[in-house]
Amino acid sequence: MKNYKFTISGNSYEVDIIDFDGDLAKIEVNGTPYMVEVHQQVKQVKTPTLVRPVAREPHKKIEKTEGGARITVKSPLPGVIIQINVSQGDKVTRGQKLLVMEAMKMENEIKSDTDGVITAIKVAPGQSVLQDEVMLEIN
Repeated sequence: MKNYKFTISGNSYEVDIIDFDGDLAKIEVNGTPYMVEVHQQVKQVKTPTLVRPVAREPHKKIEKTEGGARITVKSPLPGVIIQINVSQGDKVTRGQKLLVMEAMKMENEIKSDTDGVITAIKVAPGQSVLQDEVMLEIN
């Protein structure tokens, strides 16, 4: 037996559900028995409400460098550096051969994607490099 308390238009009702038989229910409202027909059970929707805090981006400091943005030349594959064709301080143009590396038993020429000046050489001939390892920096 289930017991419920309702307030409808300011009036309090105490309802006892005594028995269910198919779509008929035997109930008692404030001590008075009733036979009621149940048409449909109302199911409560249990949809969770997602509450997310507002994410604020931290203030980013902008570092100023002279000569523009620094571009890194990364290894496309794991391999071994065979030859370096540029020195630090050299001016390079787009498409210029920077170095040669052996990867998968093939010699691969690494060319410049942009015009600029070589600011750092991070590899040496004979050195093994991994994929995406920085080999050169161009400013």
